Amino acid sequence: MSLEVTPQTMSFDEPLPMRSGSSLPAYSLTYETYGTLNERRDNAVLVCHALNASHHVAGVYAGQPKSEGWWDNMIGPGKPVDTDRFFVIGINNLGSCFGSTGPMHVNPETGRVWGADFPVVTVEDWVDAQARLLDALGIDKLAAVMGGSLGGMQALSWTLQYPDRVRHAVVVASAPNLTAENIAFNEVARRAIVTDPDFHGGHFYEHGVLPKRGLRIARMIGHITYLSDDVMNEKFGRELRHAAAEGDAYRYSTQDVEFQIESYLRHQGDKFSEYFDANTYLLITRALDYFDPARAFGGKLSAALAAAQAAFLIVSFSTDWRFSPKRSREIVHALLDNRRRVSYAEIDAPHGHDAFLLDDVRYLGVVRAYFEGIAKELMQ
Repeated sequence: MSLEVTPQTMSFDEPLPMRSGSSLPAYSLTYETYGTLNERRDNAVLVCHALNASHHVAGVYAGQPKSEGWWDNMIGPGKPVDTDRFFVIGINNLGSCFGSTGPMHVNPETGRVWGADFPVVTVEDWVDAQARLLDALGIDKLAAVMGGSLGGMQALSWTLQYPDRVRHAVVVASAPNLTAENIAFNEVARRAIVTDPDFHGGHFYEHGVLPKRGLRIARMIGHITYLSDDVMNEKFGRELRHAAAEGDAYRYSTQDVEFQIESYLRHQGDKFSEYFDANTYLLITRALDYFDPARAFGGKLSAALAAAQAAFLIVSFSTDWRFSPKRSREIVHALLDNRRRVSYAEIDAPHGHDAFLLDDVRYLGVVRAYFEGIAKELMQ
């Protein structure tokens, strides 16, 4: 069962100081809520989204039956994060292209579209903006903050920036920072965008064009990293789109789409280029690259996580090579060094990084059990 939901927007007039040293003047955040905030206002769960997701975490829009939120299998009535018990909030990050103030909006100080001039954003900036929205909703303390991938980084950052406002943190398929390999993938994707002739230095809006070629390639690169080798082989193998009859020669074309995996990647790239903003892609991947709470502590993650007061559930997936289980275990060990309460689940799943979005019974069962524990705490 999926809830019918309606996006909401909250505007803020007070500038937001940012880690880059700049500040964002008046801005708006788009968000959705699911369930009911209880009288004690202590059953709120903030869900933070990953790179190409949004505030639309769960439920459907009226009259749009195929509009399920990106984590609808996880959140809703009777689901692992049960909205009959919890008040769930999804917020679209600043700099995104799904409603919150971003590069496609007008800079109130210049009267021009922000474009490439939108301030550099960090995970910490997103958390600060989310905290302001929670303040406006009258929520002083979260029962939990939860996220997968980049959303998991935000959940971790919440426990460090606002340690007294978070009871539990659920960090799924994430890492304490990006490896050099991950940064390299992001940079190749960014170069694909900025070298597109239609990019125009990030001010393509003024030219009435979109750098779709660059976005397509960026998405194809990213999508490869989200899947495991096993899944790609199982789904596509070396199958050709047009199976040749016995005795027929291969077409040996350098331009045509020959293999099924090529067709799949081009389809994903085409879809992505129709709805995602190029400047947003640059901003969000940079935020991923910059996140590193241990940097201020000489690279010592245990020292960085000493500020956290929350209890944690950390989840990883065996075939996730972009955010490998090793990276999750680094978080677990650093928390244990600080004698924090930590539950850790490493799920043996074939789906790669995308596993955090899928219907693995063991994974959903782990999350359900953890949130049942939180619900019992709230009843005490």
